[in-house]
Parts: sequence; C-alpha cells; structure tokens
Amino acid sequence: MKKQIPNLITLANLLCGVLACIYSLEETLHLAALFICLGIFFDFFDGMAARLLNVTSPLGKELDSLADVVTSGVAPGMMLYVILNQLSDINWLCYFALLIPLFAAYRLAKFNIDTRQSHSFLGLPTPANALIWVGLALYLSLPVYNDDYLFDSQHTILTVIIVAISICTNIMMISEIPMFSLKVNFKDLTWKTNAIQYIFLIGCVGVIAVCAFAEKIWLSLSFIIIWYIILSITTQRRHAE
Repeated sequence: MKKQIPNLITLANLLCGVLACIYSLEETLHLAALFICLGIFFDFFDGMAARLLNVTSPLGKELDSLADVVTSGVAPGMMLYVILNQLSDINWLCYFALLIPLFAAYRLAKFNIDTRQSHSFLGLPTPANALIWVGLALYLSLPVYNDDYLFDSQHTILTVIIVAISICTNIMMISEIPMFSLKVNFKDLTWKTNAIQYIFLIGCVGVIAVCAFAEKIWLSLSFIIIWYIILSITTQRRHAE
C-alpha cells in the first residue's frame, strides 16, 4: 500500500485536470483555473512523496507524465480556447489554443528520455506554462476583480497578442533553453547554495505586491512565470558558459 501513495497523489492530479476540462467546457473558467492549480500542487508532491517513501518506479514516472498532459496540457488548452473564442470574432484564431496540449505532450515525452534534466530543466516546464494561462483566465473571468471585463466586447488585437504569446511559450516548452529548478536544497539553506531560488522568491513577492496594488492580483500568476523565464535565461546561460 505504501508504494501506491505517490500514484494516488498523481491520480488526484489527473482528476483535477479532468475536472478543469469539464469546467472549461461549461465556460466556468475560474473553477477550471483553480483545479489546474490544485492539480499542479499534487504534481509537485507526488515525486516528493515517492522519494520520501523510497518507492520511485518507472510506472510512477509514466503515470505522472500522463497526468501532466491532461492537467498542464489539455486543460489550459481548453481554457485558452474559450478565452480566445469569447474575445474575438475571428473564429479560427481560437484553434491556436489546441497547440498547448500538443507541445505539452511532446515536451513530456522528451523529458522522460532526457537524462540531462534530472536536476534542472531544458525548456519551459508544462506546469509553468499552464500557470501563465491560469493567471490570465482568472483575470478575465472574474469581473469582481476586473473593472475592464473583457468578455463584454470583441478584442481582436488582444486576441492576436495572446495567440502570439501562446506560440512563444509553446516553442519554449520544447526548446533547449536551460531553466533552473525551483527545489530548495533543505540540507543546505545558505544563500550560496540556493541563491537563484531565493532571488526568485524575492521577485515573486515584488510581483504579487505590484499586482495587488494595481488590483490585478490574479495576473501575478502569469507575471511570476514570466519572471521565472527571465531569471532562468539570464542566470542559467551564464552557468553554462
């Protein structure tokens, strides 16, 4: 039973992804976004549970990727499809959202066979990409937090910008751009060992504070991932050199 605990956590991640897809179809984007976040939370802890219990297995690794395809690929893709469909009267633009699950699946398959990504990442992790669209979905779908409720009218220019961003982040998922791991070394909490992680956390506090002051708190999720990308590009390439 002990060795099934990480798998149960992974299945909880998958369940959250399925629920997020259902709520996306019902155009209840705030619930879809929240279930994606909950699924990513489970995704973070299933591997940790496996290591703590010393029950890692090839089955768990494959199950984790299958769950991530749904929670961090299909679900945000469906959510973005709804956003684009409601923002613009150019119907075909919304189909660009379907690239997210395709690129996510390719990235996860690549990750599983890439031994270089045991302690850091090459390319944008799928959960990080999903959080960009979670932040945007929450911002656009909750008029109580958003005075400029964008679903009330057509915004073709904004739609094109969102499509362009999605194409860039999709390409980043399968790129060779080095990304640092968010895991802190709890055996050595010194600044020297965890400097990048601490700088990232400090930046996150700043992003949240600015978004909260601007009353755009949900957008902080998207900007935090953008901050993660910028910090990775500026620091990891330097380490590679």
